[in-house]
Amino acid sequence: MKNDQAILRIDHITKAFGGILALNSVSFDVRKGEILGIIGPNGSGKTTIVNCITGFIKMTSGKVFFHGRDISGKPAHKIADMGITRTFQIMRPYYSLPAYKNLVIPLFSPRAKRTGGWRGGGQLGDRNTVGIDILEEIGFERDSYVPYKAASTLPTGYLKRLELARCLALKPEIILCDEVFSGLSMSEIASMVPLIERLQMDGITVIMIEHRLRELFRVANRVMVMNFGEKLTEGTPDEVMADEKVKEAYFGSEEVEEVMTYA
Repeated sequence: MKNDQAILRIDHITKAFGGILALNSVSFDVRKGEILGIIGPNGSGKTTIVNCITGFIKMTSGKVFFHGRDISGKPAHKIADMGITRTFQIMRPYYSLPAYKNLVIPLFSPRAKRTGGWRGGGQLGDRNTVGIDILEEIGFERDSYVPYKAASTLPTGYLKRLELARCLALKPEIILCDEVFSGLSMSEIASMVPLIERLQMDGITVIMIEHRLRELFRVANRVMVMNFGEKLTEGTPDEVMADEKVKEAYFGSEEVEEVMTYA
């Protein structure tokens, strides 16, 4: 990743829930084509950042700029239509629908209609085929029964991939992944890591909220550390793990051993 052009700029965003500051004047840039990791102890404001950027909650103050355009306060569906998509820590598929039918719905969106078909064999006129094409891209076995199973019957590993597939159906420029490795076995994570790397190779900018630090550091170009709703520091994985403020923030947390032994 060599492109230093900022695709997303977060300018002093603050979010208060009553008298509690979940975010306190947080600013950072995301460069086009990079993988940015956002880490921090539980309750440090990581998911709140994702919710503010993607329009799921309204910021108390501050601005979000996408390609230099102020998108602050726009509703979630408008932001998704611009090309900023997200996964959820608690997966939200249409549980009663088959996996591939979960993709047919976003393929009917205005953005999907504007951007055309998919790089696989299907065209937008055959959304069922396009849905299966996308599922195959993210690790579903095309010739198996799995794409046709109801989402409610899928294990966590497939549901995590389905979350990413629904993002990809919109041909996004940015995907915000909220703990995409959470709940996965080591073998599932090992197969997910190349998928994240492939998103970057395809030109998609990725922002990852993660507690699985070892796995995150394998793919992240840069890491931002949050603590108590504020940005503590940012830099390469090696730089942030060498920072005494980061070690102090994680001290006593469940991640401390992983942080302190990272090399």
